Amino acid sequence: MGKFMELINGETPVLVDFFATWCGPCKVMHPILEELKKSVGDKAVILKVDIDKNRELASQYNVASVPTLIVFRKGKVAWRQSGVTQASDLEKVLL
Repeated sequence: MGKFMELINGETPVLVDFFATWCGPCKVMHPILEELKKSVGDKAVILKVDIDKNRELASQYNVASVPTLIVFRKGKVAWRQSGVTQASDLEKVLL
């Protein structure tokens, strides 16, 4: 949890993917996030959080469905969406 807080409070924008291993749409998001990671490089951090292993964190951010994607800028939620989202749309939000 400390590392998570350190990351989202940093200068670099952070995209957090709240997912579950049993979730079909989450599996669809995986290659999209890999593509995004290649295109944004070190301009943003992409972090995956398994809601079954991190229930407290998922609860703290009111994650009711997966995948839920949240962009943090300097510790504040800058953008949030549930469901599959294309890499190009995510890149616009992140950069």
